[in-house]
Amino acid sequence: VQLQASGGGLVEPGGSLRLSCVVSGLDLSSYTMGWFRQAPGEERNIVAGISYHGTTFFYSKSVKGRFTISRSNADNTVFLEMNSLKVEDTAVYYCAAGSDRWKVGREVSDYEHWGQGTQVTVSS
Repeated sequence: VQLQASGGGLVEPGGSLRLSCVVSGLDLSSYTMGWFRQAPGEERNIVAGISYHGTTFFYSKSVKGRFTISRSNADNTVFLEMNSLKVEDTAVYYCAAGSDRWKVGREVSDYEHWGQGTQVTVSS
């Protein structure tokens, strides 16, 4: 199983980025997917999650209204559209897959498979 995250980079406050996560080695349509982030010295926390069928979502309070998670099971890809980025959004972003398809998990322990992370830096 491989989860390959990409799309991170350096952006100014107020800017936008779109992260992608290409999944191989599992049937993406059977998995809940999530995006987490981890800043230096901090725990890894959920940013957004999406159900296996793409109709149930979770967003953390800090990103709700600014970030959008979506998925294309046909392309084995999950996306995170990030708008109105703030300095405090700076972190390494990870995509993750969870086999409990009936729950959009909010904890690290809800997800079995993880990507390698992509760095997002918001700075002027």
